[in-house]
Amino acid sequence: MPKFFNEMYLDPAAGAAQGKVREHYADFANWLNEQSATTLASKRAEADLLFRRVGITFAVYGNEAGTERLIPFDLIPRIIHAKEWERLHAGLVQRVNALNRFIHDIYHEQNIVKAGIIEKEQIVRNAQFRPEMQGVKVASDIYAHIAGIDIVRATHGEEEGKFFVLEDNLRVPSGVSYMLEDRKMMMRLFPDLFERNKIAPVAHFPDMLLDNLRSVAPVGVTDPVVVVMTPGMYNSAYFEHAFLAQQMGVELVEGQDLFVKDDVVYMRTTRGPQRVDVIYRRIDDDFLDPSAFRPDSSLGVRGLLNAYRAGRVTLANAIGTGVADDKSIYPYVPDMIKFYLGEEAILSNVPTWQCRKADDLAYTLANLKDLVVKEVHGAGGYGMLVGPASTKAEIEDFRQRLIANPAGYIAQPTLALSACPTFVESGIAPRHVDLRPFVLSGKQISMVPGGLTRVALTDGSLVVNSSQGGGTKDTWILEN
Repeated sequence: MPKFFNEMYLDPAAGAAQGKVREHYADFANWLNEQSATTLASKRAEADLLFRRVGITFAVYGNEAGTERLIPFDLIPRIIHAKEWERLHAGLVQRVNALNRFIHDIYHEQNIVKAGIIEKEQIVRNAQFRPEMQGVKVASDIYAHIAGIDIVRATHGEEEGKFFVLEDNLRVPSGVSYMLEDRKMMMRLFPDLFERNKIAPVAHFPDMLLDNLRSVAPVGVTDPVVVVMTPGMYNSAYFEHAFLAQQMGVELVEGQDLFVKDDVVYMRTTRGPQRVDVIYRRIDDDFLDPSAFRPDSSLGVRGLLNAYRAGRVTLANAIGTGVADDKSIYPYVPDMIKFYLGEEAILSNVPTWQCRKADDLAYTLANLKDLVVKEVHGAGGYGMLVGPASTKAEIEDFRQRLIANPAGYIAQPTLALSACPTFVESGIAPRHVDLRPFVLSGKQISMVPGGLTRVALTDGSLVVNSSQGGGTKDTWILEN
């Protein structure tokens, strides 16, 4: 694997007392050198205790299926220079704008198909395409009201430390609560750091989210009622659902709390039915309305799709947004930006081979040991092969799956993801990270500076997902 980019030190392998520190980390590095391992361990124990009291847990799958545990929190922040954030911000606004236009287009005129940029079969045969949404007018033509765009920094070819977009999460992206709680924890544990550094705030995100949701209420609604809709307390991200409802000051509801009458959605309250105008739903499309999608769903609201199609309620995110965050569509996003905006993409995609294409499949099969291969509908780090970290048997097993269903996979080079110093059992050591900024689309596109930094805590691992043992860090954007 190529040499990785170290976020803090010019020498990738450098530790706390080694190597030349990058300029924007200088003040923090001086502070860190003054901290003993005992002090940091004590602070980490305090953070674990406080997170446990608050109930910040996540479901773990695999060998520990069904268990809940704390998401590991790392004390050492990931710091991004303001100039770098300016470019990321511009690229994210551009990308999400194009994605919203793409989703509107494919459910209406399909101009991008007519232009020959994407084959129609790529869209209509996509598992996330919802034909029920064709011709449906949604508020302000916005589909992805909340997008989680996964950014990685990597050395690829001659370019050192370049930002790439790894994934677009447009269905029900999670992680906002961890971004906010990580910042609160850092401010509680190390208030002196926030006195010494001008760190861009993130605490106002719930207010931004509420304003964003209210701005896309159905036409004619001047004082919209907003709710957060959850599958219930057994969902792995239930803490986040409850947290965001509480922070926005709106009701947290389940499907059984809502009903539809005359194409209007109502919430059951102790004072009688109350109309609901905007639903921030944390439920997948399939379970939203048993009369339209899965008839066995007990999580949704019968008649919700009809109310939505009638323009009486706004769903955030819109039904059918998943077609644009599918990994088979991902390679076309730079083309979307050019087609809809007439601009070159500010943020690059990771080079991608589409295994449904014969030449790309042949290349992938010949180089499996060097590539990352992903299911086009996969999420959470599941259903993928990391060639350099896999055994010969695992590679051969995956080869057979790939041959049997080539259209179900894409392949990418194994990028040397950037690493950030992390406090682990052996002390401070580099661990690979990514970044998930949360982009809000309403009357305008906005976001708080930074996002959620996820960290692969296992030495050498590139899998940062919380569901597979990854942790999180606070992300600092240093203001000028």
